[in-house]
Amino acid sequence: MSGPLRILITNNSLAARGGSEVYVRDLALGLMRRGHLPMVYSSLLGEVAEELRRATIPVFDDIAALNAPPDLIHGQHHLDAMTAILRYPTVPALYFCHGWSPWQELPPVFPSIRRYLAVDDLCRERLLTTPGVPAERIEVLTNAVDLKRFLPRQALPERPASALVFSNYAEPDGYADILMRACQARGIERVDIRGTGIGLTTAAPELLLGRYDVVFAKARCALEAMAVGCAVVVADHAGLAGMVDTGNVRTLRRLNFGVRSMQAGTISEASIAAALDRYDARDAAAVSAFIRADADLDAVIDRLLAIYRQILDEPVESLPSDAAATATATYLASLSGLLKGREQAEARAFLSERQNTRLVEASHGQREEFVAQTAAAVEEAANLRRVLADAQAVVHMQADALQDIQRSRAWRLISLYRRFRAWLR
Repeated sequence: MSGPLRILITNNSLAARGGSEVYVRDLALGLMRRGHLPMVYSSLLGEVAEELRRATIPVFDDIAALNAPPDLIHGQHHLDAMTAILRYPTVPALYFCHGWSPWQELPPVFPSIRRYLAVDDLCRERLLTTPGVPAERIEVLTNAVDLKRFLPRQALPERPASALVFSNYAEPDGYADILMRACQARGIERVDIRGTGIGLTTAAPELLLGRYDVVFAKARCALEAMAVGCAVVVADHAGLAGMVDTGNVRTLRRLNFGVRSMQAGTISEASIAAALDRYDARDAAAVSAFIRADADLDAVIDRLLAIYRQILDEPVESLPSDAAATATATYLASLSGLLKGREQAEARAFLSERQNTRLVEASHGQREEFVAQTAAAVEEAANLRRVLADAQAVVHMQADALQDIQRSRAWRLISLYRRFRAWLR
């Protein structure tokens, strides 16, 4: 096909600014600038959807709102992707896997899906271990950055003076506290946090990142920080990959600076201090130069368009009448198992929570009983002290009375009489 393409992009959400949401936004905007006609479907809309609408890109959460089939479906996240694919089963599609573990990233299998793309080598492994996904139709297309937005910052100082924890997983009393303490121990007094976990997000990270010398991040956030020229430590709740340098940047890029790379270490004040000790302003500049040459969004869109054209140029194979129905049944079976598994996991979590609640309630009841028993014992001890004090007072009174009797004339006469009787005996 020649001319503008009508491309339907799907995603699990267009609400908060996560990695796949920003990917969809950048892809849609890039396709639009090249004269194509992107549109985006998601069952959950929000901030990113509004940004796309302001850019004149159609966004909808009801697949029935699309009155004519697109030329191609760029599917991301299986529920939304399969909703579009089943609505238009004869429209060619590709499926793009962005994550190793999320259940939303489950790769579906359907006759109209002609290509499978992976954002890194780990996601490729997920595709390779999914029954029904042909290995020859899998390609890795690594993440990219809009270099027109993320411009280089001024040269880094010889010693870092500021740091940013840039992650939606950074929460109060979490791993970010360890990062902050490690930074302060190394003389980095200014440490800020941005992300949905603390309710502080930014719509323009390209204006934020250049204000910091060191950035703690993963995946797309790490890539954007390197493109700007910050020294990046790949770290998150999943673990620690360490400081990115010219010796490891190519390896880490093939893993999208993601969860597999962070299996290398755990986050502690000592491990973060060791990563910060590897800070090198000139090496960070070389890393930034490599990323800007290797992760240009325009090059990725060029490759995607070439893949779109290849898919559309392939001859349309006639399928048996029941092929789509069989594939649909297979997908629903996998979906059933997935949802039931999640339901069982949620049930186990609920029972565990109830048991924990009961234990807490039991311990609370035992604590109250102990407090009551302790209070009763204290009261009894106080009563005993009062009885003892009264007894001691009586004893003192009796001793005083005895002394008074012994000092009286009658007692002296009785004493003389007793001595006289003894003499008589």
